[in-house]
Amino acid sequence: MLLRRIALAAALAPVALLAVPSASAAPAAGLPMPPANPEGLDHLTVIISDNGRFDGSQTSTYLYCHPDGGTHPRAREACHQIDGQTTWGKDPFAPVPDGTVCTMIYGGPQRARVVGQWAGRPVRADFKRTNGCEIERWEKFSRLLGTPEKGWPGIR
Repeated sequence: MLLRRIALAAALAPVALLAVPSASAAPAAGLPMPPANPEGLDHLTVIISDNGRFDGSQTSTYLYCHPDGGTHPRAREACHQIDGQTTWGKDPFAPVPDGTVCTMIYGGPQRARVVGQWAGRPVRADFKRTNGCEIERWEKFSRLLGTPEKGWPGIR
């Protein structure tokens, strides 16, 4: 695993240098700049909305893995959970496939957006709790996203 990360880091180093924003670059609309993570490639920004809208009433946390850190309150647990679901050639953040038959159980208005990079691939995933399949997908990332029963990352 470590050798794969070292090889990946070496392969992506020239590309990463081109993608590094300058100090004068503005952060994404409304988001603070994340803390620096020079050693690790795996980093995610997690935005949780309790009311189902991304309208300013959400919380944002940053997760870095390998080494674990950031502002996420359960960084080690979240990194470990995602690592356990990561397999070569598959997107652990993939949405529920179209046409999937799902139970019509409503889990609440909560929504989450996860952006960043994981295992050398860009991540842009949206989560919701609108039916059984979406709730199950959310639960696969319960350490990263939190749950209504146990609280959200960044909210104590």
